[in-house]
Amino acid sequence: MVRVLFVCLGNICRSPTAEGVFRKLIREGQLEGEFVVDSAGTHAYHIGEQPDERAQSACARRGIDISQMRGRKAVAADIEKFDYVLAMDSENYQDLIEICPLGYENRIRLLMEFAKNRPEKEVPDPYFGGVSGFDRMLDMIEAAAQGLLEEIQRSRN
Repeated sequence: MVRVLFVCLGNICRSPTAEGVFRKLIREGQLEGEFVVDSAGTHAYHIGEQPDERAQSACARRGIDISQMRGRKAVAADIEKFDYVLAMDSENYQDLIEICPLGYENRIRLLMEFAKNRPEKEVPDPYFGGVSGFDRMLDMIEAAAQGLLEEIQRSRN
């Protein structure tokens, strides 16, 4: 079982989108029984809240339903529990490193490390922007999620 956690600031835009995208890839590959996937935020701003409506709409346009997800805060135990803890940007990466139990630092990475054909190093937060920012975010996350799945499958063979 491979455990993957996606992390952004508030767990209402980027990380639930990444969770939804990755779940879709797993479903399409008929790999549901091989993964545990979750998302969280580095801050407690939106605990218990649904993902941002714009994120839900952008995902729905691509056949992904994230409406049942609820915001939660990442904790140190998550880093011990999950094999991959994927931060959306360097700020969230640093926040995760600060709570990381000793010896688990190598589990924390930037999601965009897995996007082969994209120049971006971070997934920008679309929260304060318009709808196009959510579509751009999804493009980036889809590329990175595909690369992540391919790397996991290569490492398991």
